[in-house]
Amino acid sequence: MNPEDDPDLWLDQHGGALYRFAMIRLRDTHKAEEVVQDTLVAGLQSISRFSGGASVRTWLIGILKHKIMDQFRRESREVQLESPDLLSAENDLFAEEDCFDANGSWRENLSDWGNPEDSLERSQLMAILQRCLDTLPERLSRLFMLREVMEESTEMICQEMAISPTNVWTMLYRARMGLRQCLDQNGAGRARG
Repeated sequence: MNPEDDPDLWLDQHGGALYRFAMIRLRDTHKAEEVVQDTLVAGLQSISRFSGGASVRTWLIGILKHKIMDQFRRESREVQLESPDLLSAENDLFAEEDCFDANGSWRENLSDWGNPEDSLERSQLMAILQRCLDTLPERLSRLFMLREVMEESTEMICQEMAISPTNVWTMLYRARMGLRQCLDQNGAGRARG
């Protein structure tokens, strides 16, 4: 039996990685600790379904992702209004006649908000990308932003940063590799099968 497969050692062997993964996404120590604890309990309860097709850590992180999403859903349901009396009967801010016509249809067309989970994943990816850009040396980060985000020409970048075109491509390569490594380490990379 691989020592990694021993549930008694999961906390010692994987707790730190799980906690870091949760902290990056939740940014709250108590919530991160709670979802890691829930993850370990869920792992213990479902160990019979663990096929061994991936490492225990990868499997636990998969469970953790679901626990984090559950936390986000819980928080979205528990959001409180700044002023509860906004919904009072005396307040006509949300009066039915202002929102609906005589047939019960919305008076105004509703916006398409898209898929909220996709939006959440995109915003999480952008937050991770920003943190990864912040870890790059300043010149590499600046070069990456100029070229890939602002879509500036090589000529303009050479003038702006006082470097040669060869340096642009070398530095851009280093920036991309640094970002790739950082994104993979922070769970933003694609799973390879």
